[in-house]
Amino acid sequence: MVLVQPRRHHLLPHRRRAVQPGLPQRRQGQCHRRQPASRPHPQPQGRLQRRHTDRLAGGQGHLAGEQRRSDKDYNASNTEGYRNITSVSRGSDDKQAVIDFKGVDPWWSSLFTTLLNPKAATVTNFNDAYVKKAHPEWGAGPYTVGTFDTKSGNLTFVRNPKWWGKKGKLDKRIYVNLDSSAAINAFKNGQVDYASTGSAEGLKQISGVTGTEIRRGGSPFEYSLYVNSKSAALRDVRVRKALLESIDRTQIARIQFQGLDYSEPLPGSALLYSFQKGYEDNVSSVIKYAPDDARKALESAGWKAGGDGIREKAGTRLTVRYTLLGDDPLDKATANAFAAMLKPVGIGVDIKKADEADFSKILSDRDFDLFLSGNRSTDPFGARYLYQFYGTDSDSNLTGTGTPELDKEIHAVSEISDPAKQTARANAVERAELAQYAFLPLFSGPSVYGVRKGLANVGATIFGTPLPETVGWQK
Repeated sequence: MVLVQPRRHHLLPHRRRAVQPGLPQRRQGQCHRRQPASRPHPQPQGRLQRRHTDRLAGGQGHLAGEQRRSDKDYNASNTEGYRNITSVSRGSDDKQAVIDFKGVDPWWSSLFTTLLNPKAATVTNFNDAYVKKAHPEWGAGPYTVGTFDTKSGNLTFVRNPKWWGKKGKLDKRIYVNLDSSAAINAFKNGQVDYASTGSAEGLKQISGVTGTEIRRGGSPFEYSLYVNSKSAALRDVRVRKALLESIDRTQIARIQFQGLDYSEPLPGSALLYSFQKGYEDNVSSVIKYAPDDARKALESAGWKAGGDGIREKAGTRLTVRYTLLGDDPLDKATANAFAAMLKPVGIGVDIKKADEADFSKILSDRDFDLFLSGNRSTDPFGARYLYQFYGTDSDSNLTGTGTPELDKEIHAVSEISDPAKQTARANAVERAELAQYAFLPLFSGPSVYGVRKGLANVGATIFGTPLPETVGWQK
């Protein structure tokens, strides 16, 4: 089977994985399903027994947990859940591990979907070993890496002769790294077996290809506008609030979904989707579309309208940089829409084009004022990722906002044992975080795939990720 390798930059290693605003699962004609090079410690033959306890609070296990929490040498974007593990010990045999937690973690199972090989657990290996290297010897699974071209990004999986679990249905899995137009052309020419898109033009091109079908469904992605609170023009929360109040999210969604015969509620949370239990529309309760209020707020903050309508203060114009990656027409239309919305309230927008290859560097350096990016949810346990998204020292906090007081509230949320109560409290904390006005969820969009007929367990799965051994051709 030949697949299209997603040309996407993943910044966040757990639930929320940042993707560049080229929206590859929607627009670039590429499959967004990512298959790991290996499965580090497969679940079928092992057992995990967890014990929630407070009795170790003053003992050695607790100290070990504190040591793991404070080790900043590891480049881990989120340690929630893991930080409450006090000890790991051998169970009844070599295939059982007993894990003790301080307190109760309602989402404990999400911590063990993938286990790390001990050889990869040193600081050096954890941070750098997988950079341009696959290290299949550290993993396990029905397939192993056959070839990996670090320059092209092309990747081939072959059967793993050492695998003792269920045999994969395919002899080989080939991933090729193509841009959007090349991916769609390859699908139309029968060179790849599936590809995804999110634009009306892309959908038109992948529809009606002989021997294929369209598979549609919901999306585990959410795309948001990030505001850099460290930028000189945006340090004042009043300016950030006015900026977000000037953005018509409904119009942005209309641009994104034009020609797709698709609609969805405006997203109200970074934690949960509208179809999930416990979801609350936190965004609408904090951020309103109110351009008239925005004008008044900027006026009261000392920003006066200039001759061309752009506000000024102490000789400084109120202009922000919108960083645009690539040449996608839909991205350009969205950038221009932001500029058109902000100009009437007196905020100028300088659209700065950048290379897609600089995505990670732009975010790590916070080299932007405004930036559209997305996150993929890899499981439904949204409350567990509250700190990863909003914590002050989280690498995933792209806006630079947060306070020590809110961090304490976030940590307190993680100690609530009841899932429903924890989720309700997480919603309340998220509303407080949104009131710093540096982040605005915009849309999710559909998952749209063109797939060769007969190819099973490929397509729109939302949170689901079919095991690699289950992907194959129907008989």
